[in-house]
Amino acid sequence: MTEILGNLNPKQVFHYFEEMTKIPHESGNEAAISDYLVNFAKTHQLEYIQEPCKNVIIKKPATKGYESAPRVILQGHMDMVCVKEDELDFNFETDALPIYVDGDWLRAKGTTLGADNGIAVAMSLAILADDTLEHPALTVLVTTEEETGMDGVMALDPANVPGDILINIDSEEEGFALTSCAGGVRNSLKLPIEWTSVEGDGMVTYDLVISGLKGGHSGIEINKGRANANKLMGRLLTELHGLGGYISQLFGGEKMNAISKRAQLTYTLPANQVNQLKEKVQAFEEMVRIEFSVTDPGVVVTMSERELVTKVFTEKMATNLEYILKLIPYGPQTMSAAIEGLVESSTNPGVVEMLENEIAIDSAIRSSVSSLKAEINQRIQAIAQLTGASVELIADYPEWQFAPESKVREVMKEVYQQMYGKELQISAIHAGLECGFLSQKLGNVDMISIGPDITGAHTPKESLSISSTERVYQFLCEVLKSIK
Repeated sequence: MTEILGNLNPKQVFHYFEEMTKIPHESGNEAAISDYLVNFAKTHQLEYIQEPCKNVIIKKPATKGYESAPRVILQGHMDMVCVKEDELDFNFETDALPIYVDGDWLRAKGTTLGADNGIAVAMSLAILADDTLEHPALTVLVTTEEETGMDGVMALDPANVPGDILINIDSEEEGFALTSCAGGVRNSLKLPIEWTSVEGDGMVTYDLVISGLKGGHSGIEINKGRANANKLMGRLLTELHGLGGYISQLFGGEKMNAISKRAQLTYTLPANQVNQLKEKVQAFEEMVRIEFSVTDPGVVVTMSERELVTKVFTEKMATNLEYILKLIPYGPQTMSAAIEGLVESSTNPGVVEMLENEIAIDSAIRSSVSSLKAEINQRIQAIAQLTGASVELIADYPEWQFAPESKVREVMKEVYQQMYGKELQISAIHAGLECGFLSQKLGNVDMISIGPDITGAHTPKESLSISSTERVYQFLCEVLKSIK
């Protein structure tokens, strides 16, 4: 059926997943994948709606005997986080994802895989295409720009999405059904750039790079104690005091919702201080290697000479940038008192980007308590006021609150027990799901979230378990059969 995944089961699921890996679908670039979904609906003679924001809704009638059953919404998002290994020559706008099978795991060579959340789309298409399955009336909702702020679900017209039960397929651990999640917001702090010039005589310029970090999902893996390259760069700036140097460029990270695994600084200093610079860089690398020897042991700090740069940041502006990077919060901020081990609030300064006239530092802030999310934003606002920066909040999305009663939850628990002889775990997640917005938009809809085993989401190490995908798909089909 397909060149790479044709021998995997369920065949239709992996067929559609492989088709998606050939189509660009980074957040904000979903036009082609949205059109692909529309063409699928046309081919299978199914009713569809393509919204202006490129969300796609596809409807399929109930099979015989299910005409009076509650209508089920299957939901996922079509966009993916596009991150690659630093040295890899790869273009997410033109190149097919380099997928391969590694035992029980599906991976991509040096890039994110897009199982988050392409596997939800693939499962939904497989169900729509299979006329042998028994199921209630179905609405498949595939949204855009989930990863960068949930713009698709925010723009959704709820009148286009009929349904009584919603099954979100954006979870990443088999055997767990999620019933609540954190809300979040993108906090963009912008520091105006102030330039000055230095004399070039006796000066040299080096690029200092922090790399080798694991990175990771800024929600799911925020509690694993991993280093953030942007935060480390703030500390490195402090170590460089006394060298008489100047900053002309600083950037790091790739995506706001991924833990930064690389940051780069361009630094001009007197040539007679280069040996001291080498000593400070080496000492800094040794220090952070010790600190993260268990959680992030691959950290590397390198320096390489480049052409002389004499247009540099002013001393005041460079100091303010250092203060921001040192003070801006990172990692878990509060833990849940109700669920042991669950992060309640966190923040991740995922991207430091040089724009034309300012440096932007974008943080992904998450919390299952809206007031705590606001408190983190207030702290960053205070940092901005002290350093002459500004703060903008973008794409604020709500938490999904636990529902004491849920019929679909009970159906899933019963089916899971029958199929696998063990209890389905009911849990919560410290990551943003679209269920928060959907619960607001769709009203009294019974919601739950499931998914197969996915590791390393939002990193080039992202992997999808093949056997888990098969089991979760079979489970989903059996749940649909059991809803009457």
